Amino acid sequence: MVLETVNPATGELLKEYDEDTTSDVEKKLETANEAFQEWRKLDIGERQVVVKQAGEILRENVDDYARLITEEMGKPITEAIAEVNKCVWVCDYYAEQGAEHLQSERIGTEPEAKTYVTHEPLGPVLAVMPWNYPYWQVFRFAAPALVAGNVGVFKHASNVPGCALEIEAIFREAGAPEGVFTSLLVGSDRVQDLIEDDRIRAVTLTGSEGAGRAVGETAGRSLKKSVLELGGSDPFIVLDDADIDKVAEKATEARSQNSGQSCIAAKRFLVHEDVYEEFIDAFVQETESLDVGAPLQPETDVGPQARAGLLEELHEQVEASIEAGADVVIGGEPLPREGNFYPPTILTDVPADCPAAYEELFGPVSAVFEVSDEAEAIASANDSRFGLSATVWTEDRERGERIANELEAGMTFVNAVAKSDPRLPFGGIKDSGYGRELAADGIKEFVNRKTVWIE
Repeated sequence: MVLETVNPATGELLKEYDEDTTSDVEKKLETANEAFQEWRKLDIGERQVVVKQAGEILRENVDDYARLITEEMGKPITEAIAEVNKCVWVCDYYAEQGAEHLQSERIGTEPEAKTYVTHEPLGPVLAVMPWNYPYWQVFRFAAPALVAGNVGVFKHASNVPGCALEIEAIFREAGAPEGVFTSLLVGSDRVQDLIEDDRIRAVTLTGSEGAGRAVGETAGRSLKKSVLELGGSDPFIVLDDADIDKVAEKATEARSQNSGQSCIAAKRFLVHEDVYEEFIDAFVQETESLDVGAPLQPETDVGPQARAGLLEELHEQVEASIEAGADVVIGGEPLPREGNFYPPTILTDVPADCPAAYEELFGPVSAVFEVSDEAEAIASANDSRFGLSATVWTEDRERGERIANELEAGMTFVNAVAKSDPRLPFGGIKDSGYGRELAADGIKEFVNRKTVWIE
């Protein structure tokens, strides 16, 4: 089998990669398992040095890595540069804080006993990674996992194999022995067998709800720890006292990041009736100002959708929503140009039983809903099977905090666009998954919290 990378802005075939054979996978798994036996014995400071050096390599070659991201999945180049720099940040963070997060915890029990909890690595961890943030998603797993003493085996999305191989090379250049961080060029149909392999001790996935259910089921049947970061249909609540001009600008940023292909992008805009019309006018103006174009051009705000099939699926959701009664304010049709370009689109009067209301729209499509008060905003925000992040916009911070604490989400933000930050736990609830990445919580997901009692 051959994996092909196609430039989503031009349709050009970039490169072909041979898929790993069964023999290749067997050799890589065995090498990873053997590497773990030595890697886990290293002082944590030595492992931190490798992760720190990986960050330095990223920093020194940021433009090259960013260009590869843009060519393979279409992200605007300015956002690709920001993604690589964020990977530097997460490497620096765990190189500095990892040892502190994993210190043994002394627990008092009986006068004559020394009792504590220590944190030991589990072994090879399988990471099934997505294409939308092809470097960041991998590094936010890899940095804490490797510092903790685990080794990583990762299956990247099939449209970004170049990124996968470059990431593996970065860790090797940083000083990680062979097998400490290994890329498998395989299709999704082989993930189940990988999870069931005795050498794999845990699994993490960032991807769709369907992929999460399949991975969670297999991991559960195999009695292996799993962390799932899945999709979202995140609410963006605009209250009657919000600064509408500022909020419209932030709403546009929140929806258009990564050309709308982000799990934590705002997707459902719940706007108080007193400022609804004002918001729509400002939101349309801000959205129309976005530059949709070639992703390698620095002025581009919105690039192509990563694959033709993704654009088709997005448009089908929009068409179904329109047929159900939603109104198109702007956009709504694929752009008649080469590449997978979908315009920033705003839908209003969205019925509750259409895709724009209850499905995740993974592209630059905004669904705007009018609500009568904050109680209806909270109820509407929580009326979703997803629960990744949510934002509240108001001039009253106490009011915003009170509402944020009533929202059913893994992360809530008041007067700030939803984001991931190495210093804070990241993850969702309900159909948006379980477990946490980043911060102290993330590095402890894949460790054995061993109780030790000494008399």
